[in-house]
Amino acid sequence: MSYIVAIDGPAGAGKGTITKLVAKDLGLVSIDTGMLYRCHALAILRNNINLSNDKEIEDMLDKIKIELKNNNNKQTVFLNGEDVTSEIRMPEISKVVSKTSSILGVREKITNLERKIGYEWLKQGKNIIMEGRDITTVVFPEADVKIYLDATPIERAKRRCRQNKRNGINQSFNEVLQSIMERDKNDMNKKVGALKKAPDAIYVDSSKSNVNKIKQKIIKIIRQKTKENKNENIKKDIKSNS
Repeated sequence: MSYIVAIDGPAGAGKGTITKLVAKDLGLVSIDTGMLYRCHALAILRNNINLSNDKEIEDMLDKIKIELKNNNNKQTVFLNGEDVTSEIRMPEISKVVSKTSSILGVREKITNLERKIGYEWLKQGKNIIMEGRDITTVVFPEADVKIYLDATPIERAKRRCRQNKRNGINQSFNEVLQSIMERDKNDMNKKVGALKKAPDAIYVDSSKSNVNKIKQKIIKIIRQKTKENKNENIKKDIKSNS
């Protein structure tokens, strides 16, 4: 039986990197939900939509086509058939997406899209791993494995600076740190889809560990939880048939 791994956590905690590595090692289908929101934010910028006009922002989702594709464990996102994987990582997109992702109608529509993508893979017998801000609490509260991946703001700012440098984005450390702290405040206080740890999610702090150690820790959690769930299902089957 296919299973779902859901990973939540703040921006820069390493969710994207860890999810891809775990997916590769365990043969899971990786789904980066943040790419969907960023793709929508890009469409808002390109169409010069007023950020105070919630209706136009929401309606834009009905006028565009967003697709996620997985090729050799590399995920790409397409906006109306155009590969915008690199463009959605620009700093201006981060500023817009914090606003647009807070709109109730936008979250409802993208949450439905996330579920649709996830269930399509499950129907094909694939195990999936999905990361974001509210995957364990809103999108897939029934996930078989729930993890909250965290790190200190300073560590996350360092990581984001390294990522920006690789992508040719020039932004000072203080600017990045300030942006992350503001993003945390906004994300944790959203009326819908707020960033929070699900009661049954396993907390993992990545601040002082390297990527490989965190990857191995999460793989161990996944194997242990899926084994426990399998044993529990067997017990239920025995009980129902006795």
